[in-house]
Amino acid sequence: MGTFNVELKKVVDDSYDIEIGFGLEDTLIEDLKNGLVGNISKYAIITDSIVKDLYAKPILDKLEEAGYKADLFVFEAGEKQKTRETKAMVEDAMLEKGYRRDCCIIAVGGGVVTDLAGFVAGTFGRGVPFINYATTLLAAADASVGGKTAVDTPLATNLIGLFNQPKKVYLDIATWKTLTNRQIYSGLAETIKHACIASKDLFKFLEDNMEDILSIDKKACEHIANENCKIKYQVVMKDERESGLREILNLGHTVGRAIETVSDYKLLHGEALSIGLVAEVRLATDLGYMTKDEADKVVALLEKAKLPITIPEYIEKEELVKKLYTDKKVKNGRLRFVIQKGIGDVVEFEEGVFATPIEEEVARQIIMSI
Repeated sequence: MGTFNVELKKVVDDSYDIEIGFGLEDTLIEDLKNGLVGNISKYAIITDSIVKDLYAKPILDKLEEAGYKADLFVFEAGEKQKTRETKAMVEDAMLEKGYRRDCCIIAVGGGVVTDLAGFVAGTFGRGVPFINYATTLLAAADASVGGKTAVDTPLATNLIGLFNQPKKVYLDIATWKTLTNRQIYSGLAETIKHACIASKDLFKFLEDNMEDILSIDKKACEHIANENCKIKYQVVMKDERESGLREILNLGHTVGRAIETVSDYKLLHGEALSIGLVAEVRLATDLGYMTKDEADKVVALLEKAKLPITIPEYIEKEELVKKLYTDKKVKNGRLRFVIQKGIGDVVEFEEGVFATPIEEEVARQIIMSI
């Protein structure tokens, strides 16, 4: 008997650019011509049924005009479609169209599209390059930055997936003009979360400029897009694989994700997160990490963004308590929460530990009070 050591040490550079602007379709094509993904000439555009005609089809036409081979792969819009079954459907359709390892995936859409397409790219042909072209405020704030890709299952959200970094991200603020008011409000929840964890200045900017943001004012929206990227980058750069610090990006998500699932996705992600943030600031106040005045300011800002701050009556609260245990921060069967420290900071409970165990009864009391 013997042992053979397989030495596979790697140095990997997964750096990429995030381009923020208005009407970036031509910029995307020029980048491809200039070698963004090498000499690849086949592009699988993954999108959803809403974004298809608005933005994916025009990008397809520009790719074909530039001499590239491209196809659309479309699934029904909505969080309910972010499943293993949808992923398999897209992969089978790509195989049928002759796509192999010599292709690049372009995700055109919001967070559901970028999450699913990035996961497909990580496993198709054992890995092909991909690009994110984000068309929602929510995706600009969250899903397009950081390389987390996943699908949902009936038991839990985002627990089946992988870390996979794109070649480039395009945040096209012009696309926000075609969002419904509800989608814009939903997208602001992640921006408010970023302010809560890392920036008093961004929090104040949101307080002072909410009307401009809601009306898609160019200057205001460019500012929040840049701030979102900067805050998330500072976290992801230090903890790409979510071994410690990156947990702070889950502020409000323990309750928020559970609400989203229990609502059967009647609530949009940002709407559910908003309620989760309310739960979190109440917990932070009870634990002595926030003053009541600070917690009230967070709730008031959520209301100013026209987001819900109470659990809808149709949600069974005891079912919600049980669903908390599907959160990815649960360890050894215990609930764990990220907790705010005032506004613009989070609690580090010990070196590198940013979530703390919370007894079920404590969580239940918070949920029953919302």
